[in-house]
Amino acid sequence: MPIKKILVVDDSPTERHVLVDLLTKNGYQVITAESGEEGVEKAKKELPDLVLMDVVMPGLNGYQATRTLTREESTKHIPIIVCTSKGQETDEIWGLRQGAQDYLVKPVNGEELLSKIAAL
Repeated sequence: MPIKKILVVDDSPTERHVLVDLLTKNGYQVITAESGEEGVEKAKKELPDLVLMDVVMPGLNGYQATRTLTREESTKHIPIIVCTSKGQETDEIWGLRQGAQDYLVKPVNGEELLSKIAAL
């Protein structure tokens, strides 16, 4: 199924702006959430084709939100790409163990992100 609607979950207004700008210029419909809790809520309501998930956020972090979405019946089919500043190999392994499809370290390379989305 082609990816059309993408949910960007990130507490940084700058990061959200950069991702929204990149994605909308490439024809994607983008929804945003500023926290893990809001991300889970919007994913259940909007059922996007993909979630881009930050990790370091107040409250529910990206790992917890990813785990919640991948275990929830209504959202477990939605691929999640973690986009975070946490670049250690153990961080990536943990992110993938929570159910993420892929893992990118910030600053996100636009071309790399777009090619990963295209490959889904």
